[in-house]
Amino acid sequence: MEERLIEVRGQKLYTAYHPSSEDKPVIVFLHDSLGCTQLWRDFPAKLSEATGCNILIYDRLGYGKSGPMVTHERPVNYMELEADLLNDLLAELHIDNAVLFGHSDGGTIALITAAKYPEKINSVICEAGHIFVEDMTLKGVYDAWDAYKTTNLAERLQKYHGDKVEMLFKAWTETWTREDYRSWNIEYLLKDIRCPLLFIQGEADEYGTLDQVEKTVSQVSGIAEKYIIPDAGHTPHKEVPEAVLNKAADFIRQYS
Repeated sequence: MEERLIEVRGQKLYTAYHPSSEDKPVIVFLHDSLGCTQLWRDFPAKLSEATGCNILIYDRLGYGKSGPMVTHERPVNYMELEADLLNDLLAELHIDNAVLFGHSDGGTIALITAAKYPEKINSVICEAGHIFVEDMTLKGVYDAWDAYKTTNLAERLQKYHGDKVEMLFKAWTETWTREDYRSWNIEYLLKDIRCPLLFIQGEADEYGTLDQVEKTVSQVSGIAEKYIIPDAGHTPHKEVPEAVLNKAADFIRQYS
């Protein structure tokens, strides 16, 4: 992997790039709200091997090996702003044929990027993403908050995020539980997604109902598939990695 710190809009972002073939697209991995490059473990490498595609993994600002957040306060449209930043990162790296594989917040950012910057996006795999706020989502956030206060969750996260843990956890939990965030909704953008989409969700996802999937695939303008996995929760790529790997590889081979 070629590891670099790349400055985008004054933000230092950690990137790991694995070139495989000039003729293949680049699978860009977007982590969840507590994730980072390292927490994808060997999943990106296995998907690259299965498809022959190049891979790019990066840490958003405040996560992993990227620079720290300036503040934990986020605007309601913070994920839209992350999509703009991803577009700039792709431009910096001269990537114009990206397959976006995003998990949770990363899945949402992938959807927004495909809607706003279609010329750069080949296809999207959205795993457990959100397009609006549900009561179940808020319950999941409050449960995580309790775990942070009563278990060794903070210590485990510190292994990957260092001294940025408290800031990023506060940013996630306080944003999603804020009164003004309740109205956040990106359904208006879905019609602008014209590239092929695969939406993966565990049937037992503790952060969202299947409405997230159904309302997404029914409103995009391009080809859309859903892959609902029985008994899986919010992180299918870790819970049932082979199933997700095989489905994602088939999808990428079909549409890339």
